[in-house]
Formats: sequence, C-alpha cells, structure tokens
Amino acid sequence: MDDMISITVVDRDGSEQQIDVPTDINLSLMELLKASSYDILATCGGMALCATCHVQILAAADSLRSPSDQELDMLDTLPDADDDSRLACQLRLTNDNDGLRLKIKGALQ
Repeated sequence: MDDMISITVVDRDGSEQQIDVPTDINLSLMELLKASSYDILATCGGMALCATCHVQILAAADSLRSPSDQELDMLDTLPDADDDSRLACQLRLTNDNDGLRLKIKGALQ
C-alpha cells in the first residue's frame, strides 16, 4: 500500500513498538499515538498549548517539516526539551516519514 509507513515508538517505560501508520487520513501524530493506545493526555486537543504530547525524535528528524514559532514557544517552556523535541499534535506524517523513530516524553498529568 502506497499510503502506509512504519514508525517506531519508544514509550516512557522504554518499551519499543513498531506501528504502521496510514498517511492518507490527515491525522496528527498525537491522534495516531492515541489511536494506537499510547497514554497521551493532549489536554489542549492539539492546539500546541499544553505540551502533553511532547516527543523526542530519535531518527529521521530531517524528514519532518520545521516547527512553527508557536510550537517552538511551547517547547521553550519545557524543562526537558532539547533540539530533538517536537509536539506530536503539530506533526502530520507523510510518506517521507517512513522509518521515523520517536520517544514519548509528555507528562501523564
């Protein structure tokens, strides 16, 4: 299938899972992680206002579009954010993101 990619997700406890992700349904990475039963609060509903969907990109970061100023402003408020940090709610995956590897870092409360 042309509109399916595979990404690797490392959960907070270090467990790692590869998941297949459709790229033709226009969901954010945050919505895809929630649909895959990962515990993501997403308190703001994907508006880049809470950072509870904070992820660290471990591989293939160059395949993602650059973060917006709003995303960067929110990431600046996090004590554990670094240059590899992104908000999953702001990422829409495309076929170019096959092989993406990320770690979930967002808070649980």
